[in-house]
Amino acid sequence: MGSNRQHRIRESAKLVIALALASALIGCTASSGGTKAKPAVPEGGVLLQGAGATFPSVLYKKWFAEYRQSHPTTVVSYDAVGSGEGVRRFVAKGVKDEEKVDFGASDAAMRDEDMSKVPAGAILVPVTAGEVALAYNLPELRTDLKLSRPAYSAIFLGQIKNWDDPRITKTNPGVKLPHLTITTVVRHDSSGTTFAFTKHLDSISDTFRSQYGPATLVNWPGNAMRASGNEGVAGRIKQSLGSIGYVGVEFARKVGLPMALLENREGKFVAPTEEAGIAALASAELPDNLRAYVPDPAGADSYPIVTLTWILLYQRNPDAQKARALHELFRWCLTDGQKDAPELGYLSLPPNIAMKSLARLDAIQPTAD
Repeated sequence: MGSNRQHRIRESAKLVIALALASALIGCTASSGGTKAKPAVPEGGVLLQGAGATFPSVLYKKWFAEYRQSHPTTVVSYDAVGSGEGVRRFVAKGVKDEEKVDFGASDAAMRDEDMSKVPAGAILVPVTAGEVALAYNLPELRTDLKLSRPAYSAIFLGQIKNWDDPRITKTNPGVKLPHLTITTVVRHDSSGTTFAFTKHLDSISDTFRSQYGPATLVNWPGNAMRASGNEGVAGRIKQSLGSIGYVGVEFARKVGLPMALLENREGKFVAPTEEAGIAALASAELPDNLRAYVPDPAGADSYPIVTLTWILLYQRNPDAQKARALHELFRWCLTDGQKDAPELGYLSLPPNIAMKSLARLDAIQPTAD
């Protein structure tokens, strides 16, 4: 027992160091506090500052660094502060100097109410998509964990309290699950990942719908631990025996967390793979405002929790250089950049969605407010 405990302590220490290094490499802040130094911009170049969702931040880091290599005069700075904070900064248009943004990012598409508060006009552009996984910490479990729709809904409603509850063992025959308390790990910041997860729960659980509904911030019931950002949730799960939390697939992979197979609409248990995510997105139909959700996708091969994620852009931009640079940057992300999505745990946009996003970029106007 003593050696196992020491091993867990060493592994936890390694995780803390790894997460700190990853955060530094991404170059993102976890909160709006403090002043962040602006990166150097070459003479005649342009600095594009963005803030928002943590869910796509790993892909954005890759994109912006890769784009800089072929476009050295365009420097992109992105703060992964959460979807809610990203929308707030975008609407406020950077009242404080350290919060100034040229674009926002959110996994919950802006509502008409918020868009109406942007004098320059707001454009929503889906640029990538991903799956929300239920990652867990049960080191003695050597096989895949299968969770039915009623089971994972009840876990996050605080109704299932132990891992050997009959509602879990029923879908895992022959698997010895421990009599261990379940701790859920949830977001305490306003989050598009939370919105995607609760949008799904709202579509499959009458109880969740009547008590909570879809939201970017939820006062979760039961035995819940709270963390900031997808990185924070993944790290907390990794360190907490018996825990389960909702997190972007790419963050679960980064720290080596197992992810549950979830029951989909057709009654099949599906892992969050690229193929299952693409199958889920196949039913997505974008209206003219490009605000669309797939809360409970049809299809036997579909993973049940998938979401688009949006870049928020000002329609009228008084800085012609920035307007052109934003248009070129996100056109590249929607074309050449899509190849990077699968290797990092994201989903390339289906052609029908990518084409609508590209067309929407043309609405950017380099004119005065």
